[in-house]
Amino acid sequence: MCSLFGIVAPDLPVADLTYLALYALQHRGQEGAGISVSNHGQIQTYKQLGLVPQVFTETVLRQQLIGQMAIGHTRYSTTGSGHVVENLQPLEFSLDGMPFTVAHNGNLVNQFELHSELTERGYRFKTSSDTEIVGALIAQFSGLSFEEAIFAATRKIKGAYSLVFLTPDRVLGMRDPYGIRPLLLGKMGNHYMLASESPAFDIVGGKLIRDIEPGELVSITDVGVETKMYEAQTKRRMCVFEYIYLARPDGDLYGRNVYKARRRMGEQLALEHPVKADVVIGVPDSGTPAALGYAKASGIEYEEGLIKNRYVGRTFINPDPMVRDLGVKIKLHPIREVIEGKRVVVVDDSIVRGTTSRKIVSLLKQTGAAEVHMRVSSPPIVSPCFYGIDTASYDELIGARKTPAEIARYLGADSLGYLSIEGMVKAIRLSDDQFCMACLNGKYPIEVPASMKREKNLLTEPAPPAVA
Repeated sequence: MCSLFGIVAPDLPVADLTYLALYALQHRGQEGAGISVSNHGQIQTYKQLGLVPQVFTETVLRQQLIGQMAIGHTRYSTTGSGHVVENLQPLEFSLDGMPFTVAHNGNLVNQFELHSELTERGYRFKTSSDTEIVGALIAQFSGLSFEEAIFAATRKIKGAYSLVFLTPDRVLGMRDPYGIRPLLLGKMGNHYMLASESPAFDIVGGKLIRDIEPGELVSITDVGVETKMYEAQTKRRMCVFEYIYLARPDGDLYGRNVYKARRRMGEQLALEHPVKADVVIGVPDSGTPAALGYAKASGIEYEEGLIKNRYVGRTFINPDPMVRDLGVKIKLHPIREVIEGKRVVVVDDSIVRGTTSRKIVSLLKQTGAAEVHMRVSSPPIVSPCFYGIDTASYDELIGARKTPAEIARYLGADSLGYLSIEGMVKAIRLSDDQFCMACLNGKYPIEVPASMKREKNLLTEPAPPAVA
């Protein structure tokens, strides 16, 4: 998760544009937000905990963040606490006296090794985020140009990373050699931009040019774009969960519209798991396209059976279990006239922990559903993600611990059907070797050290004692 944006536009209010872009990418991270601007070589950063409109006021944007180029970030923590300002990005560093800031989407699998190495060299960490490791490594390569220092640092880091950098005279963006996390290049008039998803370009009046390639570094100045491959491109291994859940449906990734792909997943799901029913409903919002596809392929009427409270954030990406549980209770409300006395097919995009789905099934039965048939437009999630999604252990993943029949009993559903891996790939219309599907098949494209304990707060210093 996390969202990235960058723009070079000397004649435009870059902070305002970055704010709008981050607003469009808010779904990728809700813990905090930050923007760095470069104003004639001077870099200024502002960041706070909270949602984008809570963090940035008109005064901040118009008076504190004046500049000709900018990068921005919204945070979803997978390494380091999500509740401290110090871990928010962009983070500030310098190389031979030249200031730069960095923002990161992804997760390093050798972060603990590098943290120890830098500590032994005398570097004193200010955060518990693995993003600081990236910036600190770059800052260690004195005597090299900034791009050369980036290349030197990337030879040491391992994992999934899309990065954007701001220097006094340019914005740079790069993806890891597997391209696991997304990053795209866009253009607005004569000005170039970078973003995690294409709707960020649309909201500021720009357009998508292309995906940044795995192993590519893009450098944007006020005269244009330069690109270099810092590592020979391997086969793409983009995170398939972007198509399943993470990305906005109105975006495009590798030339495939996310909404259309999700509809086709629903159509394929109906072919693989048909059932006699009266109505198809979706779990809004990410389950809705697949539900529409299921209804189309099955011939069963589609209805809006669950109304979403738009003022509740994504329950899956909220890292606090208690808050996540409370969020589920107030997030969805059933329409009794659609549900009562009906055999209901409820379509969701995925089942991660199972707690949300169980509450939805219970809610529908309390509303009077005669039967509830759960259909999931992705395969079972059976393995943790080490590359930037907060599914930290096998114990949290119901698909790793139970068979589909056991999961159906746990949910209280009359039946349960998952989309197959083959059906999912067919629906997206890209070959299966284009994706990282480790969460679905346990095959990790980047080796994860056996000793790595996937706990996001391992780099966090013990909290100081409370003061009365």
